[in-house]
Amino acid sequence: MLNKKTLDHLGIKGKKVLVRCDFNVPMNKDGEITDDRRIRSALPTIDYILKNEGKVILMSHLGRPKGEPKSEYSLKPVAKRLSALLNKEVVFVDEDSVIGEGAKKATSDMKNGDVVLLQNTRFRKEEKKNDALFAKELASLADLFVNDAFGTAHRAHASNVGVCNYLSSAVGFLVNKEIEVMGKAMSDPDRPFVAILGGAKVSDKIDVIENLIDKVDSLLIGGGMAYTFLKAKGFEIGKSLLEEDKIDLAKNLISKAEEKGVKLLLPMDVVVAKEFKNDTEYKTVKIDSIPHDMMGLDIGEETRRFFAEEIKSGKTIIWNGPMGVFEMVNFAKGTEAISIAMSQVNGTTIIGGGDSAAAVEKTGLADKMTHISTGGGASLQLFEGKPLPGIEAIDDK
Repeated sequence: MLNKKTLDHLGIKGKKVLVRCDFNVPMNKDGEITDDRRIRSALPTIDYILKNEGKVILMSHLGRPKGEPKSEYSLKPVAKRLSALLNKEVVFVDEDSVIGEGAKKATSDMKNGDVVLLQNTRFRKEEKKNDALFAKELASLADLFVNDAFGTAHRAHASNVGVCNYLSSAVGFLVNKEIEVMGKAMSDPDRPFVAILGGAKVSDKIDVIENLIDKVDSLLIGGGMAYTFLKAKGFEIGKSLLEEDKIDLAKNLISKAEEKGVKLLLPMDVVVAKEFKNDTEYKTVKIDSIPHDMMGLDIGEETRRFFAEEIKSGKTIIWNGPMGVFEMVNFAKGTEAISIAMSQVNGTTIIGGGDSAAAVEKTGLADKMTHISTGGGASLQLFEGKPLPGIEAIDDK
């Protein structure tokens, strides 16, 4: 999709390679990593540099320390987990400044095959400002730069965009796979091309819907955002989530889909509840019978079957956003049904990161998908048809 340099365009032997990873992993209150998928996703790039006799300097953010050092956001647990996965010592430079004397010493003493991990880049407020001086300091530690953090590709920060001004650069294997798989889906999909959109708000997905209507054969809409569309079609939605100021937009999108011959499919029945909690009274009703004192929290059985049939008829399927409040067991069945249907597709299935990725992991069907994106925000921006600064900044082939 993009004409960017990849790892095999770089002469790595004997060189110090600064690699931006996405080690933004979930941790429990004891500081233990609860899901290391993002760390494991970076291993092919790290292994390649080590096998080619390079020296690896890793950097990443973790959480939202808001530009100041906070011990709960230290990358120390990541260094420990990475050491175990690589079966070799990862030298962790525990410096609040990220690139102080410790980092300079640790990186200047490196031998081929060594791995160093810097402290959380967001301990510095300069990171999110894409500060040129901070970027230059990071770049000064290395000879080459590799971006393997798709999760931050939609942001222009010092550690992924700024450093490209000072070093020869390439994308890593993970980023390359993301842009190849999702890029083909968006530019040259095998048809029928089906998109499934969920999540709470239409406003979060306006640009995605606008872009996809020009590309897909079917667009399935569930989650909280579906109720604004149902309202636009004249249904009463009770206490369900509604973006009043987006009703006209929803009407326009419905007619735009009609004009283009795109099937825009909405729920036919929904699971409604008295309150926004798991142990409340709930039942399934047709969309023309939503009680005025209840709210829709999931798609119903008929919709699940209907959506599943449409999904299984597709050759390229992309999914972003749950069908209901999947964190609550009673309202997770719609999201589970989408996961199951996608696992049975004879074609390309792409999960656009975020909650959808978590849902697929939860149902144990992750290995049945063609591709699960590691970046929710970045994949959304790709689905919107917008450029990703973290990838645009990389050297062209």
